[in-house]
Amino acid sequence: MKEYYLKDFSIYIGNDVFELLLENLIERSYSKVFVLVDENTEKFCLPALTKYLFDIKLIRIQSGEQHKNISTAQFIWDELQKQHADKNSVLINLGGGVVGDIGGFCAATFKRGMDFINVPTTLLAMVDSSIGGKTGIDYNGVKNAIGVITQPKAIYINPDLLNSLPKDEFLNGFAEMIKHGLILDKSYWEKVVKTGFDDSAKISGLINGSIKLKLDVVKKDPHEISYRKVLNFGHTIGHAIESYSMQRDKKPLKHGEAVAIGMICEAYLSKVMLDLSNKELRQIGEFISQYFPKYSLRTILSPELISIMRQDKKNENEDSINFTLLRKIGKGSINHVCSESQIAAALNYYDGL
Repeated sequence: MKEYYLKDFSIYIGNDVFELLLENLIERSYSKVFVLVDENTEKFCLPALTKYLFDIKLIRIQSGEQHKNISTAQFIWDELQKQHADKNSVLINLGGGVVGDIGGFCAATFKRGMDFINVPTTLLAMVDSSIGGKTGIDYNGVKNAIGVITQPKAIYINPDLLNSLPKDEFLNGFAEMIKHGLILDKSYWEKVVKTGFDDSAKISGLINGSIKLKLDVVKKDPHEISYRKVLNFGHTIGHAIESYSMQRDKKPLKHGEAVAIGMICEAYLSKVMLDLSNKELRQIGEFISQYFPKYSLRTILSPELISIMRQDKKNENEDSINFTLLRKIGKGSINHVCSESQIAAALNYYDGL
């Protein structure tokens, strides 16, 4: 088992982490243990947890980003209240990004804060969303518009939980692994490129690398005052496309699929703004396009997407849209304002690939 430590909490990785989870719960003497699940994690992941945890209280929500909203948050608060949760209770978030985000948010705000623990069950959650304390919900069609930064008491990562994951969910997390290499470590990017997406076992072997890269950023800037913004590469355009797709498409894009589009578009902006080389721009576009299905932006009016981008939490005023860009592969750069015409050109660049 491997452990990473960050101030007040640890991340444990291994096939035996649930034994340690039980020990730590006993040590902390929680009054009640709640477990938040969706229909998928209840079926495929909860049995692995209940081998060790017996006296738990389940809270069930529906899966999918469309349910990461104030109504679901209210349901979770209602359940905690009905079942007499108190400040000495703990909520275990057993799930992917949606469960972790909304569960952490509800725990952090219920009775002004109760403990929560993340047990990520998807690749995306293991390498990215469960780490760093960002919690929240979508509001009025804007991703993560309401939330708080509150660290979990611990994160327990059992790679065996990935065995039931469908291919599209693996791809969802693969996008964030690509991002970590592009913004932070060229050698890690090269490992991701060499590994590709054809062997899930090899991808799982890269999990530790992604966790370490993200954790190093969070350590330096836990509340996203400055440097942590580097993790937002691909997300300004990606979140706007994801929000648009949630509102309009019968089968909305997954987070990783939208971020993949955003990374290609923002790599183009990196060429325009920071002189990212043509060679690296081409490498990024070709590698990402190899694995992520094309999504047509031709029917989307760029002013509509730009309007959504103006709601992005990284912006410092309503007249500017803030981007994290690349100086080169492995070196991200924060706080770049791009014009509407430049953003439109980036969207056109993606459509033309």
